Amino acid sequence: MIAIVTGITGQDGAYLAELLLRKGYRVIGTYRSASARDFWRIDELGIRRHPDLDLVEFDCNGPEASRHLLKTSGATEVYNLAGQSSAVTSLTDPVGTARANAMGPLYLLEAIRTASPGARLFQAGSSELYGNAAQVPQVESTAFSPNSPYGVAKLFAHWATVNYREAYGVFGVSGILFNHESPLRGTEFVTRKISNAFARIHLGLQDSMALGNMNAERDWGYAGDYVLGMWHALQVGQPGTYVFATKRMHTVRDFVTLAASAAGFRLDWQGHAEAEVAIDRNSGKTLVRVDPEFYRPLEIHQRVGDPGKAVRELGWRPSTSLETLCTMMVEADIRRNERRLA
Repeated sequence: MIAIVTGITGQDGAYLAELLLRKGYRVIGTYRSASARDFWRIDELGIRRHPDLDLVEFDCNGPEASRHLLKTSGATEVYNLAGQSSAVTSLTDPVGTARANAMGPLYLLEAIRTASPGARLFQAGSSELYGNAAQVPQVESTAFSPNSPYGVAKLFAHWATVNYREAYGVFGVSGILFNHESPLRGTEFVTRKISNAFARIHLGLQDSMALGNMNAERDWGYAGDYVLGMWHALQVGQPGTYVFATKRMHTVRDFVTLAASAAGFRLDWQGHAEAEVAIDRNSGKTLVRVDPEFYRPLEIHQRVGDPGKAVRELGWRPSTSLETLCTMMVEADIRRNERRLA
């Protein structure tokens, strides 16, 4: 069994590669030349030098590069996890986001159609497809209304996958992934910003943190659960579109409270809107404050997915609570910061 995992230097790519290696696959993990020095995630998982893992530099800048990758690897499964991963970043680089998140998947689909028609593709989509959806929770049939260049590019990739599935018979699965976090999340994401800040506050390395909209609600799951869903989606008889989510919605404030608890703090919330603060009950210190600088330009206020189809057809369900996830992330960041201090 040979699988290509594009974007192996990212959170999902690292966890998926680890999963596939455990299942006996040979894994071709691709990375962009700009990511050549950024293997910390697969180093942390202990798989970088696994004998069945081949790391290949690959820039998905045209169908020919993708055809070459498929032909030389002999892969029968392709998991496309590469791309620009931030909706906020896409607001300042919409063209680069479109190249990576829209055209990259199209090149892979065309390569499968023309060079490796038996290969199966998992296209990693996003809940950003929905924008501020009126329907709650969101399901596969909920109307799409993306409100960022990231969401628009992901929508192109989603419909391209569906089109190649229906028009050409390509085994293409589109996974609509709601927020999924882990200790391998980048610090540019708010969840990891929170866990790392509380780790540093716990160790006396910083005093407090500033965040944006505390009332924003998200459906947060664990990335390790979600990559298992990706694998299941390519093992069934027919390809489809699947929502991967927890069907539970929490505010940023909830996430902060749980992460603080994992670091040994008990928070009292006081004030409202921009005047809101979180104070540690034991020390009386203000650990969290709101800064409008961190407000998202196009805020999504409520987002929660219903994974019922994935549960019924794939036998997949999320198994990690938000409390457990927050504890995992904070404890990992405490260990990392302690190593830097040693």
